[in-house]
Amino acid sequence: MNTVFDTHSMIAGQWFEGSGDSFESWDPSLNKAIANIKSCTLLDVNAALSAAVEAKTLLDTKTSAEIAEFLNVLADEIEALKGAFIPVAMAETGLPEARLQGETGRTCGQIRAFAALVAEGSWRQASIDTADPNRQPVPKPDVRAMNISLGPIAVFGASNFPFAFGTLGGDSAAALAAGNPIIVKGHPSHPLTSRYFAQAIANALQKADFPMGTFSLLQGCGTELGSELVKHPEIKAVGFTGSLGGGRALMDIAAKRAEPIPVYAEMGSINPVFIMPEALDSRSDAIAQGLAGSIAMGCGQFCTSPGLIVCLNSELPKLLAHYLSEQTPGVMLNPGIADAMQSALASRQNNSRVEFLTGGLSDTPLTPKASLMQINAADFLASGQSIAEYSEEIFGPASLVVNCESTEQMLAVAKSLSGNLTATIHADDYQSQSLSALLSLLKPRTGRILFNGFPTGVEVCQSMQHGGPYPASSFAHATSVGTAAISRFVSRNAYQNWPDELLPVELQNDNPMGILRMIDNHYSRTAIAIEKA
Repeated sequence: MNTVFDTHSMIAGQWFEGSGDSFESWDPSLNKAIANIKSCTLLDVNAALSAAVEAKTLLDTKTSAEIAEFLNVLADEIEALKGAFIPVAMAETGLPEARLQGETGRTCGQIRAFAALVAEGSWRQASIDTADPNRQPVPKPDVRAMNISLGPIAVFGASNFPFAFGTLGGDSAAALAAGNPIIVKGHPSHPLTSRYFAQAIANALQKADFPMGTFSLLQGCGTELGSELVKHPEIKAVGFTGSLGGGRALMDIAAKRAEPIPVYAEMGSINPVFIMPEALDSRSDAIAQGLAGSIAMGCGQFCTSPGLIVCLNSELPKLLAHYLSEQTPGVMLNPGIADAMQSALASRQNNSRVEFLTGGLSDTPLTPKASLMQINAADFLASGQSIAEYSEEIFGPASLVVNCESTEQMLAVAKSLSGNLTATIHADDYQSQSLSALLSLLKPRTGRILFNGFPTGVEVCQSMQHGGPYPASSFAHATSVGTAAISRFVSRNAYQNWPDELLPVELQNDNPMGILRMIDNHYSRTAIAIEKA
């Protein structure tokens, strides 16, 4: 199926063109514009939310089985269009076909994983405390509770994963699985790609007999459209993947609303790598090769790219610089990201404490060579010197080695860090006091800790934690990857002394879905036997 579009935005299944400012779709490989798009306006935000509110009433009548079926149909519709949208995404992102083929699989896989989660039903976290009329001094009521849908969710697509974190990426899948309508603010770097995903969900909604207002795609550049979307009183939560500045701006807008709402923002990370002395001695070359591949992977445009490497003084930095210099340059996602990287590298070059071992400013910013810098731990930690300057993420193929005189200095560097998505430790002696101390420092500063590996790559599974303490993300307990992400977009209702036939099926005595429930403080799948008077 090859869909031809005349317009770029969609509200409740209807395509239209915005009436706001124009912006361009850009091909970073050719460094030229390939399309002109009109931004949506506040009027479009209002229309999308009106449709979403109406759809929410109908979505609340859908069973878990029906929502699961819709999600499976959605994955099928995405796969049916991949032959058309992969070439478009290659042009808009500079990403290779193999990478986008894999990302299509991940996108559909995570949607189907949410479908399985919803169909099984235990995600509702049903909890039942049965009545005890004989309790003294007052009788105990029957109280039951479970997760329910929250309401219209605003989703901001990311630049670096145009499918898996794009229009129908993880945030959208999680919100839809919980039974919420979504309004997607398409990323301005790939508006043409976003249209195919909008068409896929429109097809799925129609085939599953779901309300078309369940989904709207609003395209736009600048900050005004996103700000108006988050300000809208019918929006109940926000999913965002992007920069710290962008995420923090949305958090501030949401906090100032008459009804403050959560912004689940994943905003960046330097993903420190700590190499313990015995690992440094036994396998420096292998570690250097692995780090080089991790730093250069995807042209460094992964949120888990290793941006800080902490180790004792050694030959590792030179080894790593050598392997990095052999990496084939990739393509930056857009000129704005390329310019930001060049600006950050220029700042480091002007810092006398920082030494470049390879890379640096590029004559071709859209295809930069990987950069490796180094600094002494004493300078990194120097009183009066802004550690934040060295701990700021450079989004691109760049990393900073902190050379330490002792493991005590390594621990001091760890203690100085703010929140991160990941931290990696290379170690062989798992009983050492230094390792134990390092783990104690990293746990409260990190969402995920890896051993003897490299941080790039995120497994999409129930146990994944893709989030971390601020500024890596806005809520350290929340994840934007894996089926646990559904918990961000739910509310919780309690039902006290309800007649059994009026309760949601997940809370009824017979447990017709057979889900795991907490009954009187014990997990069980069994039915509840209620004695009749």
